[in-house]
Amino acid sequence: MNILMISTSDIRGGAAIAAFRLMNALNANGVSAHMLVKEKLSGSSNVVQTGNRQKNRLNFLAERARIFLHNRLSRKNLFTVSIADRGITITDHPLFRQADVIHLHWINQGMLSLDEIDHILSSGKKVVWTLHDMWSFTGICHHAWGCDHYENGCGRCPFLGSGSPKDLSAQLFKKKQLIYSSAGIRFVCVSSWLADKAVQSALTSGHTIDVIPNIIDTALFSPGENNRHQHQRCKTIVMGAARLDHPIKGFDYLKRALQLLVDEKRIKPDSVKLLLFGGVKHPASFFQEIPVTYEYAGQIVDEKEIADLYRRADAVVVPSLYETFGQTLTEGMGCGCPGISFDNSGQTDIITHRQNGYLARYKDARDLAEGIYWTLFEANNDMLPENAREKVVTHYSEEKIAEKYIQVYSRQ
Repeated sequence: MNILMISTSDIRGGAAIAAFRLMNALNANGVSAHMLVKEKLSGSSNVVQTGNRQKNRLNFLAERARIFLHNRLSRKNLFTVSIADRGITITDHPLFRQADVIHLHWINQGMLSLDEIDHILSSGKKVVWTLHDMWSFTGICHHAWGCDHYENGCGRCPFLGSGSPKDLSAQLFKKKQLIYSSAGIRFVCVSSWLADKAVQSALTSGHTIDVIPNIIDTALFSPGENNRHQHQRCKTIVMGAARLDHPIKGFDYLKRALQLLVDEKRIKPDSVKLLLFGGVKHPASFFQEIPVTYEYAGQIVDEKEIADLYRRADAVVVPSLYETFGQTLTEGMGCGCPGISFDNSGQTDIITHRQNGYLARYKDARDLAEGIYWTLFEANNDMLPENAREKVVTHYSEEKIAEKYIQVYSRQ
């Protein structure tokens, strides 16, 4: 069985990393798998870069320019939506011709156009599409937030500031509907929450939807040798993201929760340490008013370094407003860090409340504070790390996830 995965990048961003890990797991379990990408950053011989660099850049800029115009010359939601009107032709690529199954992942920002997706579906190849956000079943947005227009065809798009029922989102919803009708797609959602959203869209009607979480390298993300218990005076919590300062990551809620604990004298500023990693556009302003000691490790690509950070921590916190999966949660929990997050979206598949972590009420900084305090100072220090590790090993290991996808490929 030859599997060809299509992704904008191989290791930039959570969706790309998930696809890359799956490719490696499939190859380790008897399946021939390759990735075709617009941007190759790894040294893997199984990843092939395609397209012309200059043309790829022009496609990206042209798409953003069209969105900019439809958004009334506002940059506000420039990357909240994608329209896929330009992209790379892959159906004439040798890897495409050799493949038994085409496995789409995150293919936006100039990788695939809707027209090329149409060509893929019309080729007669089996098509599996793993959804890492909501774009595949909405008109143009990656996350709908509270908007439910995608359930009935979009239009009046809040991300375009549009009042028209026939705006760009509605037009592209109809185009997707027509394209998807040409062949059966087997959609795979990385969490139950995302699947619940997907089934509400008219775009998934007539197509199969499975739920398969992302892979975690349980050998790499393991407790290993750690020093988290060597300094009992100071507890450490870790938070990481591709962009720490993106509002969706909820860092302000974490700061507010820690401030509550300090103000109420439940912790001292030097009794808890915040360990941070990821991209930050304006560090000087972003790191202001953190009420506890902190260490910023910068943006890290090396997964071994990331695992070492988790091993230094007593808990991993993900205060995101939503996560389609929750990759840093599973990575940290694999290293024996109990997880702390809000009780919403993909995190609810991962954390079992007060068994391997704490699920705080959504957007409730006070309950998030309770979760931090309970996890660090009140819970069983042996039970939680063991339970966290066990959840990852039993649900997200390479062998288990690879086996589930092989079954999907065989059924499609």
